[in-house]
Amino acid sequence: MSEFNWKGVDLNLLVAFMAMYESGSVTAAAERVFVSQSAMSHSLAKLRELMQDNLFERKGHKMQPTERAEQVAPIVQQVLNQLQFEVFTSEEFCPDKYQGVCKIGLTDYAELIFAPAIYDAIVDSASKAKVSFIHANRENYQQLINDDKVDVIIGSFSLSDSNVVSEKIYTEKHVCMYDAQKITLHKPFSVEQFIQYPHALVSPDGKLQTQVDQMIGELGMSRRVSVASRNFLTVRNLISSRKLLCIVPELMAKIEFGNKSLSTIEPPLPIADFDISLFYKKDFASYEKNSWLRELVKTTISNQFIEQKKYH
Repeated sequence: MSEFNWKGVDLNLLVAFMAMYESGSVTAAAERVFVSQSAMSHSLAKLRELMQDNLFERKGHKMQPTERAEQVAPIVQQVLNQLQFEVFTSEEFCPDKYQGVCKIGLTDYAELIFAPAIYDAIVDSASKAKVSFIHANRENYQQLINDDKVDVIIGSFSLSDSNVVSEKIYTEKHVCMYDAQKITLHKPFSVEQFIQYPHALVSPDGKLQTQVDQMIGELGMSRRVSVASRNFLTVRNLISSRKLLCIVPELMAKIEFGNKSLSTIEPPLPIADFDISLFYKKDFASYEKNSWLRELVKTTISNQFIEQKKYH
């Protein structure tokens, strides 16, 4: 903080930047923030000096943002929103008045299962809000949180950052999914039957082996992984109409996507359960908007989990 020359920075410059970004005109931007056109031009010159970029370039009748302006615009908008709602506003947060963005990080699995229900819940509570679903994985989830690119993240991750808080929502177990029109399986389902067929694999990193292969190997056996994809929906489509087995989370297997022949059976191996949790930045714990969003997301996911368990 002390190394940067904050004396040259005026909060009004950020306001001027967003006015220019949204209007594409010096005149219109000046009118929007109630300053003269020359004052707006002066602010634009100061911004260009601070950011070392033209920021806006004339193309036809409009001032078009440069690549650098496009990059910083969401960040500037977030800063202004936080200052307005969390610093300069003493009123209690009201979802029905909120017009900002709810940024939610989701793994492929969590997005496939929960995104529609989360969107509906947010819109029902805050009809003027916008929702942005952002892809999260084991490699980027901590950076997404620490760089304030998301409000919350839903997934199954190991927690190693003291600045990140984790709250368990529910525990998920695994099932073996297959197309009952192509493969006939009955209980008791043995390991010998399990390795008889080729397997599809949900693999976020593209690897063709998991803990399942290690367990099978300890029994002196092996299976043939025929195909892998990081996308759960792709794997479901692959299993359909093919002689393929795949270990998937139970809730994902229960979601209907039009194929009535897909069926599940308990795996013949003790595959570990995993927790679906909500993650957020510790600094956000007391923010009213974040607190509201956390509770809404947790309740929505918990209710959907209960409903799926009830009717299947």
